[in-house]
Amino acid sequence: MQAQPPFPERDSTDLSAGESVTEPVPDGWLARLRDGGWRLRLRKAARRALEVVYPPHCAACSGATDEAFALCAGCWAKMPFIARPYCERLGTPFTVDYGAQMLSPAAIADPPKFDRARAVAVHDGLARALVSRFKYGERLDLARVMGRLMAGAGREILEDADLVIPVPMHRLRLWRRRYNQAALLAGIVAREAGVMLSTDCLLRVRRTRAQVGLRRSERRSNLIRAFALGPTAATRIAGRRIVLIDDVRTTGSTLNACAHILRKAGASRIDVLTFTLVPEGGAWNAQDLTS
Repeated sequence: MQAQPPFPERDSTDLSAGESVTEPVPDGWLARLRDGGWRLRLRKAARRALEVVYPPHCAACSGATDEAFALCAGCWAKMPFIARPYCERLGTPFTVDYGAQMLSPAAIADPPKFDRARAVAVHDGLARALVSRFKYGERLDLARVMGRLMAGAGREILEDADLVIPVPMHRLRLWRRRYNQAALLAGIVAREAGVMLSTDCLLRVRRTRAQVGLRRSERRSNLIRAFALGPTAATRIAGRRIVLIDDVRTTGSTLNACAHILRKAGASRIDVLTFTLVPEGGAWNAQDLTS
């Protein structure tokens, strides 16, 4: 009796010889092992096993959720999300929709150094609490849920971006805090959007006072010569579309200082993406808007 081959056979064509040949077709567990999909299945199985021991919970209130690193329905409803209509330049929300491409008074009177800014939410309520826990409470697990939300809010500026760069932290402050929250968020955003990440293109070379509590003019003075390019950054930035990442945008002084350095290095476009923003001036009136 003739021995059966270990795999079923199929006909294929040898294009170079122009004749028909047969080749084994992997089947069963060995085929799945060969195609590399076993790694993904193994990770999924490990995740399911972990969720049995540690069920997924809300990143904000610890309530039950369907998946890890997410918000429950109740916390989602409490988030002060930003959606259109908003200023196309600064991303600050409007209370009334007056049409596309509208700019706020702040964007007209004092145009930023960057091209566009987007944020997930207004810096209030639950959004403010998440930033505080992440930044000062060492809740590093919040980076994933915040970064995912940022990638969604910044989809239009990330879709053709070349490089994601976090706002850098001075090495002494980094040593004291042990992590740069902007860099952690940038890593998640870059991975979610499929954009290259650079943490050494932009450096904070001068230690400055904390910006909290300073007036706008004091913030600008405080940041003079605070940032510089990394040793090999110029060639990576010239002609590139950059997305700057930070956790909060207040007056925009820090982001403007970073954008100024990147613009001098030849960046073709500089956009800003943060988790929250602090809008100025409250609600806008119709006479305050222009296109």
